[in-house]
Amino acid sequence: MANWILILLGIGAVLIGIGLLAVAGFLFLKLGGAGKLIASAQKTTDQLPEQVEGITSQITDVLKTGNETLQQVNQQIKELSPMFYLVGDAGRATHNMTSSVLKTANQLQEKTEDADLIIANKNLQGIYGLATIGYFLVKLNKK
Repeated sequence: MANWILILLGIGAVLIGIGLLAVAGFLFLKLGGAGKLIASAQKTTDQLPEQVEGITSQITDVLKTGNETLQQVNQQIKELSPMFYLVGDAGRATHNMTSSVLKTANQLQEKTEDADLIIANKNLQGIYGLATIGYFLVKLNKK
C-alpha cells in the first residue's frame, strides 16, 4: 500500500511540475512582449534629449523676441508719456473751466429765479417787458 501512496505522490509531483512548466512558459511569452515594450520605450527616451534641446532653443528665441518687443514698447511709451501729461493737464484745465462756467450759470439761474419771483409778486411784468423791448431797440439802432 505504501507503494500506491508513493506512486500517487510521484504523479502529483509530475502534475505540479507540468503546471509550473506551463506557468513558466506563459510568463516567458508575456515577459518577452514586455521586453519589446521596454526596447521601444528605450528608443523613445533616446530621442527625448534632442527634442528637449530643440524646444528649449525655440523657447529661448521666443523669450528674446518678447524681450525685444517689450523694450520697444517701453521706449515708445517713454516717448509718448509727455503727450499723456499734456492731455491730462488739458483735461484738468477743461474741467476747472467748465466747473467755473457751470457755477456761474447756476448763480445766474438762481438770481433770475429770484428776480422772476419779485416781478411776479409786485406785478411788474409789463414794465420789465417794455424796458426789455426798449433795450433791444436801442441796441439795434446802435448797429
